[in-house]
Amino acid sequence: MRIGRRDVAVAACGAILGCAGLAFAEGRAPVLGPAVFDWNAMTVTRTDTGEVRSIVRRPTATLQELEMHVTTLNPGLSSHPPHTHPNEELVIVDRGEVETLSAGKWQRVGPGSIIFNASNTPHALRNIGKTPARYHVVNWSTAATPAR
Repeated sequence: MRIGRRDVAVAACGAILGCAGLAFAEGRAPVLGPAVFDWNAMTVTRTDTGEVRSIVRRPTATLQELEMHVTTLNPGLSSHPPHTHPNEELVIVDRGEVETLSAGKWQRVGPGSIIFNASNTPHALRNIGKTPARYHVVNWSTAATPAR
């Protein structure tokens, strides 16, 4: 019996589907490939402190998990009390004036500012302005991320 191109293609598709099925069976989301996240297509969820747009929470080719969201925080409010987590994160201030707890000190920053929250270090953010503050959050976990 001769193995033809069709046989190879069917076997390759079966292997790909098998791997995808294994990832699904293990409860893992498929790896995120190239993607565009359109602001106008994002679902807005109202919260007690403003609103959030959850963008993605999936593994990538090099990260165990990539999570991104955009928070709009009402004036005079905090997103949450100071806390820590093992993953690292970037917070990019888009609008408004905020104070962030970083390295044990509160620092005032505005639009265009970038905050890096290191693994397992206390951090927090509060809107100190008179208008809503908006910031983009990107956080990730790798094999090197400490356990909780």
